[in-house]
Amino acid sequence: MTTLTTAASVRVEPEIPERPAVGAPGRYLPWALTLLFFAVYTTLAFRRQDQALTTGYDLGIFEQAVRGYAEGHAPIVALKADGFNQLGDHFSPVLALIAPLYWLWPGAKALLLAQAALFALAVHPLTSWAQRRLGTGTALVVGLGYGASWGIASAAGFDFHEICFAVPLVAYATVALGEGRLGHAVAWAAPLVLVKEDLGLTVAAFGALVAWQGARRLGLATVVFGLAATALEMLVLLPAMNPGGEFAYWGQMDGSAAAGGGHSLLSLPLDLITPADKARTLILLLAPTAALALRSPLLALALPTLGWRLLSANPNYWTTYYHYSAVLMPILFAAFVDALHRRGLTTRARRGVLAVSLAVTALLVPTYPLGQLATGALWAHSDRAATVHRLLDRIPDGARVAASNRLVPQLTDRCTVILFDRPERWNTAEWLAVDEGKPMGWPLTPAQELDELALAKSDGYRVVVSEDGVTLLHR
Repeated sequence: MTTLTTAASVRVEPEIPERPAVGAPGRYLPWALTLLFFAVYTTLAFRRQDQALTTGYDLGIFEQAVRGYAEGHAPIVALKADGFNQLGDHFSPVLALIAPLYWLWPGAKALLLAQAALFALAVHPLTSWAQRRLGTGTALVVGLGYGASWGIASAAGFDFHEICFAVPLVAYATVALGEGRLGHAVAWAAPLVLVKEDLGLTVAAFGALVAWQGARRLGLATVVFGLAATALEMLVLLPAMNPGGEFAYWGQMDGSAAAGGGHSLLSLPLDLITPADKARTLILLLAPTAALALRSPLLALALPTLGWRLLSANPNYWTTYYHYSAVLMPILFAAFVDALHRRGLTTRARRGVLAVSLAVTALLVPTYPLGQLATGALWAHSDRAATVHRLLDRIPDGARVAASNRLVPQLTDRCTVILFDRPERWNTAEWLAVDEGKPMGWPLTPAQELDELALAKSDGYRVVVSEDGVTLLHR
């Protein structure tokens, strides 16, 4: 049996799975952890939606897109602009797969449920592989480590994003690659090009490792496919469907915009770790594996995503927040399993590494959204949330509404919703729903929001009700 041999001329033979015997302790551990984290992610997301803590950017955007698919037309996102096709923002036709669930259960929670299931599904291949190769104890640490990882927690605690589809695909593909099942790895990786335009680069990375393991023809074909898909999506498909006629995120690709100058070969190493947010993210990516992931070639699969993030001009990409690191978590934990399996650590050394991994995971949980489940605030009855739901119920179905960012996902299942921001936009709405009591400071500062409210009143909108900081106006 060989795994990830460094000799490219040696063809890798697939591993024969060593499944626990019927009745063996831990046989059902992978599915038990999968179901556990499905319940955890679902609970977190649903409580945030019930407490009116979710936002239009991004949950409202994606619900409008999925609602479009469910209604049999293009994924139009009014929050972006009237008639705006979501496929002109990010190339994510995979979102259409949520439409059947949305038919059965229209609303933002359909998306949150799907995302929870997809994030949790990745637990299974990672835990199963660890169990087959290293035993139930290691599998438990790996399953808990991935499931409670800060990258997944940050994504599960921040609305919905299309990358939830990428996470299980990457998990299954990486495990297949680690086991030497090269055809399966390519089959799992290829659909990533339908999730988001940059993921073709990750497909190409899979292809490079497949070629390196000896399946040169398959690997090189996969590299070409991944690169061609990203080029087609960024240069042709996205510009064709974007109102501006171009890929909307070119301006964020070059970190020189933030640094005042372009990258050079001499400055590149420093650019990858500065400002400090970048170094912090890199450290926290490796910490749950006690840095052992560095000893596995599988870690190379993270390079495309890390590359565009760390060289970008957008500071949000450098941090550990939001959803940007979710797709990296299955790669890191698969690399962890691979390194533990391949490096022949003594039992004592392995136990030490696993203890460090478990400790880091436990220490980080309170810092990220899963920690909210242990706080009373998320579980307590919120008078303010009850007020939000009661007042928004006064808006009739089918109305055009301009709403504050936090109010948007409470309405997108039954109204045409735009942001309450610029007068030329909100002036087209019948209803205005403004959250003065808990302003986010985006897209308007509290002072700007008050100015816009005064302007709306002078422009013919009358206050229908104002309670607990939530104001409804109608014209």
